[in-house]
Amino acid sequence: MLNYVGKSIPKYDVMGHVTGKTVYPSDVKMPGMLICKTLRSPYKRARIHSIDISEALKVKGVHAVITKDDVPYNKFAMYPDQDVLAEEMVRFKGQNIAAVAADDKATALEALSKIKLDIEELPAVVDPREAMKEGAPLVRPEGNRYLFDGKYPTRKIRKGNIEEGFAEADFIVEGSYRTTSQEHAPLETCSSLAYIDGTGRLVIHSKSQGLFFTQWDLANVFQIPLSKLKLVGGTIGGGFGGMLSIHTDHIAGLLALKTRRPVKFAFTREDEMLHSSVRNPWFFKYKDGIRKDGVITVRQVELIHDCGGYSEMGMYVLEKSVNYIAGPNKIKNVWVDGTLVYTNKMPSGAMRGFGVNVGQFAEQLQTEKLARTVGISPFDIRFVNSFKEGDLAHAQNPLVAVSGIEVLQKVAKMAGVELPEKYLAMSSKDSGEGGVRND
Repeated sequence: MLNYVGKSIPKYDVMGHVTGKTVYPSDVKMPGMLICKTLRSPYKRARIHSIDISEALKVKGVHAVITKDDVPYNKFAMYPDQDVLAEEMVRFKGQNIAAVAADDKATALEALSKIKLDIEELPAVVDPREAMKEGAPLVRPEGNRYLFDGKYPTRKIRKGNIEEGFAEADFIVEGSYRTTSQEHAPLETCSSLAYIDGTGRLVIHSKSQGLFFTQWDLANVFQIPLSKLKLVGGTIGGGFGGMLSIHTDHIAGLLALKTRRPVKFAFTREDEMLHSSVRNPWFFKYKDGIRKDGVITVRQVELIHDCGGYSEMGMYVLEKSVNYIAGPNKIKNVWVDGTLVYTNKMPSGAMRGFGVNVGQFAEQLQTEKLARTVGISPFDIRFVNSFKEGDLAHAQNPLVAVSGIEVLQKVAKMAGVELPEKYLAMSSKDSGEGGVRND
């Protein structure tokens, strides 16, 4: 590693990218390739009474029109509760309802216009705080809150005694923070090309960032063995976590299996912005106790994650956020409640940090607020409370390779901040001798 740190090393694939020679999934074309377009829900929450595709099938140049009835197993995603093509109830605007494979884009769009959709708009809920209230429209039959381990509405961390922590504190500091919805906006939009090769295998050129996860998921949708499914990928024009969710592979594959022709399904830029998975909003509420010397005696946090209409990666990112939300601080008394809430919005997928960095954004703002309240430097708060090697994290796992203090020292130097000698003498490897401990 030390042979590379601090040196400029050419990225192994940079020449292909900067010379335009790299072939991305959206670049791949095949003779006889069909174009896929999908019919999407115009409503956030709705009931589908009927779908009539008979007129769409009559359009010259249309080779297939599929609905939920054509999908061998109509569920997918990490937590497989999401419909490939909508069942009776629609959970978010833009949810796929039907798909067409045609000779070209214009023909596919004409066929979509011929589909007779009897759909009833229903009251929707888009704010997770409203979705948690009694009487809110149900996003899913089981309720709007995910039940961890099948029975618990919150993921909890309990450590120490928060009442004792508040009693010990000189100040009680509360803060509420939130993040908004974010789209990954990769240069290359979601795109798939699916076809049947000479051996009878279904081949999909995919933008997936997790090819083997995607392969398992797709094999389940198609109900074919893994030996009959080949994914080609690894080169993507931007992902940032968004390509861990399946957007086009499943529908392109279904149409290739049905037509036995190559099928291309590529998002337009508008599709990408409106219909790909996003990072949905988070809400954080802190209540801290802190002493005059900067020691945080207690941290109580409530966090809510809006996961949209389906689970997607919601449980995974919430679990990680709960584990890290108290920050890189050794705090004696910790109380965390994390809630995953369903709303009538696009499902929330992965995005840089898997729920950790949004929580750290809130935690760092709270740290600044603590410093202003106590009247000390934010560096004081961070040094005094910093984890050290061998400490137990809030989830009770031993910490190894801790370097928080060294990072703080480096940041202070880069920012031109002169630290007191006691902080310059500290080390993350020091268990307390000669340093400043908060216990």
